Amino acid sequence: MLERVVKEGFDPKALLAGINSYEFNHREADYGRMPKGLIYGFSSLQSWLYDEDAPFTHLEANDVFAELRTKMNEGYFEQLIEKYILQNTHTSFVALTPDKGLNSRKEEALKERLKTIQAGLTEEEVQTLIQKTEALAEYQNTPSTKEQQQVIPTLSIEDIEPKASTLHQTVKQVDGTTILHHNLYTNGIGYLRLLFDIKEVPRHLLPYAGLLKNVLGYVDTQNYSFNELSNEIHIHSGGIHSGIGSYANAHKHNEFKATYEFNAKVLYDKLGFAFDMIKEIVFTSQFDNSKRLYEIISQMKGNLQRNLINSGHSAGIGRSSSKHSAVADFREVVSGIAFYQWLEDLQANFEARKEELSSSLQELTGYIFRPENLLVSYTADEQGYEGLEQQVSDLKAKLFTHEVAKEEFTFTPATHKEGFRSPSEVQYVVQTGNYIDKGYQYTGSLRVLQGILSLDYLWTNIRAKGGAYGCMSGFRRNGDSYVASYRDPNLDKTYKVYEEIPQYLTDFRADEREMTRYIIGAIQDLDTPRTPYGEGAFSLECYLSNVTEADLQQERDEVLSTKESDIIGFAELLSAILEQQQRCVIGNENKIEEQKQMFDETLDLIKN
Repeated sequence: MLERVVKEGFDPKALLAGINSYEFNHREADYGRMPKGLIYGFSSLQSWLYDEDAPFTHLEANDVFAELRTKMNEGYFEQLIEKYILQNTHTSFVALTPDKGLNSRKEEALKERLKTIQAGLTEEEVQTLIQKTEALAEYQNTPSTKEQQQVIPTLSIEDIEPKASTLHQTVKQVDGTTILHHNLYTNGIGYLRLLFDIKEVPRHLLPYAGLLKNVLGYVDTQNYSFNELSNEIHIHSGGIHSGIGSYANAHKHNEFKATYEFNAKVLYDKLGFAFDMIKEIVFTSQFDNSKRLYEIISQMKGNLQRNLINSGHSAGIGRSSSKHSAVADFREVVSGIAFYQWLEDLQANFEARKEELSSSLQELTGYIFRPENLLVSYTADEQGYEGLEQQVSDLKAKLFTHEVAKEEFTFTPATHKEGFRSPSEVQYVVQTGNYIDKGYQYTGSLRVLQGILSLDYLWTNIRAKGGAYGCMSGFRRNGDSYVASYRDPNLDKTYKVYEEIPQYLTDFRADEREMTRYIIGAIQDLDTPRTPYGEGAFSLECYLSNVTEADLQQERDEVLSTKESDIIGFAELLSAILEQQQRCVIGNENKIEEQKQMFDETLDLIKN
């Protein structure tokens, strides 16, 4: 393969697309929630550490991109492959072979080794180990003194900006379609988001929507092979991709919006290109290439499998929440454990189901891409907005209008405790619930509580004492709440820690300095810097979740005015959440089997 590339050369469009994609990302410099200055500092170190006279090599990259465009026509990349790969005499072959039952054998071997070590200890050595363990436990249970805490400088409440974030959005109507214009300076980049309501897609088709986001843009269309399509997109834009969004209503319990979304990043003069490519993808994608569909399904399954094992806390929170939350139930169907199980079955029975797959994807597009489903979000200044409304009108004229049998998403709550066995040596231990179900309401003070639990109580008892790699809690506006551990060696001990949260809150005491520290932590989350793209996305999320500027201000006021008594008062709210007994554990198969009495059901996370 590589020898052929060296001999025949790379596809010049593929090279140009790759260079343009990297250059777009470099110029945009969008690092999400990470401060841009911090990333620039890390980038500088990559050269500065090795040449003190060249600290900005990785920042001053514009000339590099121009040089690569010239060299790509001179065989530069082919020469790199030939010199550093084909002619490289230093090679190795590494095979990773799965071994079922390996964890069990390793655990048994460790137990035997510890028994042998214990048998070889003298009574004096045993007593020394006991004393050291007791000393460690005492150290862990002893909080820092006030004198020690006061050497750390801190802000005061008066130093914090009392005004909440502004929502940058102007709501416009164009031929019955809502357009949200986020009028911001974006350095000439337009951030386009086309959202199609999928709440009325029949439930049996929803898993196909979870698959569709990885199919559209990755299969052949009328005018492009999928490789050519990718090249064309990245030559002329910063990327076009699709996904699924879900937004819980902040004021109406168990109501939510669900959307299929196209996201595009383009320079202002390429806005028409983005719409043309989206129309090409939506209306001419070919779903009859079973070989390509199987490749996509296999790749998705592998990625999801890895995510479920490595990010079991997220999967567990979603799974457990789906038993008491309509929006979480929807997410579970299109992207959670239930979706993975559906995808696993689809791959295992692909030959028998490939015709059904093709027809279902085609049917699904007719449900989604309809004029009545469309909402447009666009982040750009006034100059960038010019021409958008005409593009939206042209797109609407092509959308599907044939009759379809719509079906409202329904949700039935249930209580369920599940344990999912996985090839892992650790656990992700989750408990969820909903406080609105029990008559409580959202308040900004819950953000302060979240910090106290996550970085104080849970950190001390689950990470410092329990040995877990991480722990967290959360309380959302729609009432959905969770406590979770990350890469946790324990299971039942962690649930014991959760059960004792109400008592911890009843006994909670904090002076003014400590409360100020907790409040600043909560404000830090509210005031995370946002890029223009992030500002637009935040405003859109608030719009879809029915969150207003007044809500944001009230939340901030409640955070800033949080008192010790508010935290103590949350003991009853936590009791109400924990009493719901919504639990999910993903982890070590032996640990789950040993403690299977804790669950209503235990299952294999991965079957094939």
